[in-house]
Amino acid sequence: MLRERLAFFGALCAILVSINLVTADSNECELPPGLREEIAQYQPVVDSIFQHIVSGEYAGKTWQSLLEFTDRFGPRLTGSKQLEDAIDFAVQEMIAEGLDNVHTEEAIVSHWQRGREWAELVEPFQKNLPMLGLGKSVGTAPEGIRAEVIAVESFEEFENFTADQVEGKIVVFAPAWVGYGPTGRYRYDSPSVAAKKGAAAVLIRSMTPFSIGTPHTGTLSYVPEVPRIPAAAITVEDAMLLLRKYRRGDKMVIHLKMDAMNLDPTISRNTIGELEGHTFKNTSVVVVSGHMDSWDVGTGASDDAGGVFVSWKAVTFLKAMGLRPRRTIRAIYWTAEEQYLEGASEYERQHSDGEKDEFNVFFESDSGTFEPTGLDFSGNNDAQCIFAEIAKLMTSYDEFTFTEGSVGSDIGNWVRRGFPGVSLRNKNENYFWYHHTEGDTIELEDPAALDRITALWAATAYVIADLSIDIPKDVVSYDSK
Repeated sequence: MLRERLAFFGALCAILVSINLVTADSNECELPPGLREEIAQYQPVVDSIFQHIVSGEYAGKTWQSLLEFTDRFGPRLTGSKQLEDAIDFAVQEMIAEGLDNVHTEEAIVSHWQRGREWAELVEPFQKNLPMLGLGKSVGTAPEGIRAEVIAVESFEEFENFTADQVEGKIVVFAPAWVGYGPTGRYRYDSPSVAAKKGAAAVLIRSMTPFSIGTPHTGTLSYVPEVPRIPAAAITVEDAMLLLRKYRRGDKMVIHLKMDAMNLDPTISRNTIGELEGHTFKNTSVVVVSGHMDSWDVGTGASDDAGGVFVSWKAVTFLKAMGLRPRRTIRAIYWTAEEQYLEGASEYERQHSDGEKDEFNVFFESDSGTFEPTGLDFSGNNDAQCIFAEIAKLMTSYDEFTFTEGSVGSDIGNWVRRGFPGVSLRNKNENYFWYHHTEGDTIELEDPAALDRITALWAATAYVIADLSIDIPKDVVSYDSK
């Protein structure tokens, strides 16, 4: 997932640099004596990693593994048997591949079920409204909700309505798309905003810049002490139709039926496999990661089984090539990312004691696995200088770029506290066309692009894990509050 709440990401300044600018800027950095020469010596190893994965014996294997995984387990909603079966499978396969310290670590997670659902415009004419209930939404009564419609474009417009005008109505929010962060707040906040004025339910325009009649799901956020009302996403086309008709003065009535249920929290697991370091086994670990869970539509190939498999296969292929770095590379497949990062948050809490010694750098891929163009990096100035030097090694790209700025979703908590973080840059301009929809399937994935991502992930993680020094960090201690 790209991410669910802007607050989970720090709003850091982005400084985009091409590989040529990286070279110039890194030459001006004051690196420790001999480090620039040491990094340059990794060029043959990096080239070999790319050769083996992109055009050698491992070419196509990341895609093939992803295909078999998504076909076998389908969507992997948090709390579902499919997710837990997928976790068991990953453990068995990593053991068979010879990875080190393969295990899972439990996390208490939310357990929401969609159930049957539908929406229909019944006045002034009948029309089916394709919809997807939002994660953690409550359901309707068995007979559903049949109510008149109010449609608005923004929270500011909604402020003009009184509680008497809203009471018992279904409120449609149809915000203009201006980006996932600013527009996404309508998905999180609309239910409680409308409920404060007595609304019976909320329907929102799907969070996407482009639509062919496809609704997009995602998690909402209820404000404590505010009544919880049903909430669902409808298509862009239908949201805009309802907005236009409402502004013309048309009276509209919608019948909404949702069997959604929030069950008691349950146990899931973060899944771990390692390429153990030959010198430092449990200190200065380099984490590569993606999230194992998905929504219950599509098969979650792009969000985020692709991120899981480029992390998984990067470690597997390094092991098969006989490349064991100084420090451990730990692949983590997070659970319950779609439920407000519950799996990663629990892992952070469980590893908070001694974390400054345990972890060096965090990688995460959760914004699509399309054609790679570079890496996003977050860290202090010294870390940025070292990473810029490492970026010079990625000579397989015509225009390799990296951005110093915000990275990750699951790893966001660590990055905000000062740990260096790395995320994938890729040609994902159409990512939100398919995000959280039935269209997120293996058909989005290209074998050659996945090979290049896996090679980039493996090469970068290996160099960082094998350097004679740690990547510098300025860490603020974990606070459970």
